[in-house]
Amino acid sequence: MSQTLPNGRPGTQPAKILTPGSNFVLPGSGHPSTLFDQNRVDWDVDWLAAIRRSVRFTDQLRQLVGLPPEILVGESSLGEQDERGGKLAPVFPTFVPLEFLRRIRLGDPNDPLLRQVLPTAAEQTHHDGFVSDPVGDLDAMAASGLIHKYDGRVLLIASAACAVHCRYCFRREFPYIDAGSRSENWNPAIRYIELNEDVREVILSGGDPLTIVDDPLFDLLERIDSIQHVKRIRFHTRLPIVIPQRITANLCKKLRLLRANVWFVVHANHANELDQDCLDRLGMLVDSGIPVLNQAVLLRGVNDDEDSLVDLLLKLVDHKIQPYYLHQLDRVRGTKHFEVSIEKGLSLMHQIRQRLPGYAVPTYVTEQAGQSSKTPTIELR
Repeated sequence: MSQTLPNGRPGTQPAKILTPGSNFVLPGSGHPSTLFDQNRVDWDVDWLAAIRRSVRFTDQLRQLVGLPPEILVGESSLGEQDERGGKLAPVFPTFVPLEFLRRIRLGDPNDPLLRQVLPTAAEQTHHDGFVSDPVGDLDAMAASGLIHKYDGRVLLIASAACAVHCRYCFRREFPYIDAGSRSENWNPAIRYIELNEDVREVILSGGDPLTIVDDPLFDLLERIDSIQHVKRIRFHTRLPIVIPQRITANLCKKLRLLRANVWFVVHANHANELDQDCLDRLGMLVDSGIPVLNQAVLLRGVNDDEDSLVDLLLKLVDHKIQPYYLHQLDRVRGTKHFEVSIEKGLSLMHQIRQRLPGYAVPTYVTEQAGQSSKTPTIELR
């Protein structure tokens, strides 16, 4: 069975919820604090420990970054009521690793990293055109846990768990259990790949495939690698960004030994996400001969200005990471407050082309359900 770590989805153990004026013992530190103090945290832990000590409640997150209650809503207001009037857990709960939290500016409600992970009341406002499956994943299921949209490649939902809950996530309502995102359900997906010789690339996604611990992950890789017509295995992962220590020498060694070429597509939206620890671990992949690309989402209040995008793209290419896609927001329910107009996005692309070499400029795309490829947004004008 796939050993994925609990990440705040229903059924996980709750962390302590803070109340105003209370003290919170930072995981791994033993020191009480109402504000996040990275000097009190033991950073020399492996990625499994990093996941276990992550922040799982909005009120906890708000207090650690120094925001008063009136600025952003607490998680208790995001749930539904049970029959006794109590609050149930929200559909998409808070989950933030301390490794990501340490990069957030304390006391700043407009911090671009905080905006990506802190729930707000805007998520509860419904808007026409914002739906549960905006990219048509469920209609493209070819086998249990396997999505086949594009010629020559398939996407395997390898895990339901993530290492961070991004509030704009297009799979925030994805029915992972029903779709077969567990190791016992990998068999139909593997069989489908074996039978379809036109499949030359397998994309491991989720959730996040790197939330699977090494032994079952390596088993999955070996099974895919044994299929001779598969030439490439691609990871879609945010884990190297939010918990860099997931990239280990052992992982890199295993990836180098595979017959198929391995590619990594990571996900950073702002230059502040790429601290030195993150860049060092990404450098391990690059030094192992593994191509590393980045895809970002254009997000209001996060990176919807010229300087933020230029800073991100330059930081990537300065560390041998190829900018790949800049995505128009996928219109999943509860995310309209993140949306940037395509007109503004095209204007920003024009601006960054004036400042950057061509290899540093990503392709600005949108994903439309039922289409055979990503659509360059220029074609939508």
